[in-house]
Amino acid sequence: MGLEVQRTKKANVEPQILKNLLREAGVSIVLDVGANKGQFGDFVFERGFRGTLISFEAIPSVHKELMEHAKGRNSSWVIAPCAAIGGKRGRIEINIAGNSVSSSVLPMKDAHLVAAPESKYVCKETVDLERLDELAARFLPSVGEVLLKVDTQGYELEVLKGATGLLPRVSALQLELSLIPLYDGAPTFTEMFSFVESMGYEAERQTGVNKGILILLSL
Repeated sequence: MGLEVQRTKKANVEPQILKNLLREAGVSIVLDVGANKGQFGDFVFERGFRGTLISFEAIPSVHKELMEHAKGRNSSWVIAPCAAIGGKRGRIEINIAGNSVSSSVLPMKDAHLVAAPESKYVCKETVDLERLDELAARFLPSVGEVLLKVDTQGYELEVLKGATGLLPRVSALQLELSLIPLYDGAPTFTEMFSFVESMGYEAERQTGVNKGILILLSL
C-alpha cells in the first residue's frame, strides 16, 4: 500500500528526526542559514515548532522571494537582512546557480555538474558578508535553546568560524555535508566533523550531554 510503519522515537526519516531533535533539545529558536526561498522554514513549522525562526539568505532576488513567502505565514518567522554569512565582515562574490539552491561562494566541481546539470552557474553577484555572531544578535531572543542549521554549499566551516560567540547557546547543529568533494576549497567531511567535535559537540545526544549534532549528508 506504499506505507511504512516504524517507531517515531527512533525513526530514521528526516521529518521525524527533526521533530525529535527539536523536542529533546528543548529548542525554542532556530537559525536557518542558507534559507533559499524558505523551504526549511516551512519544514520546521510543519513539524509543530512554535518558537522563533530566523532565516538568513545571501542572494538579493532569492531574499526578496523569501520575504514574500514568509509574510503572513507565521509571526515568529524573522527574515534577517540580505547577506552572506562567513568568518568576517565585508563584501564577497557569490556564484549564482541556475537552480538557485546550489549557489555558492566557492567554485563548483565537475562531479556536481554531472550529478545536477541544472545547478550550473549562470552569473556572479557581489553581496554583503556578515558574521553570524553579529547579525544574529540583532534578532536573537535573550533566552532559549538554539538549533543552528547551516546549508551553504561548502561554506559551512566559514559560517561556524563567524559564530564562535554564539555556539555556547547552540544545543544542536544541523549541517549539510558531502562525502565527496562538490565545491573547490570546501573542507572535507572529516575536517568538518573534527571542527564541531573541537567545539564540544558529539554525534549523538545522550543523557547528561548538553550539546548535540545532527549531520545530514547530501551526495
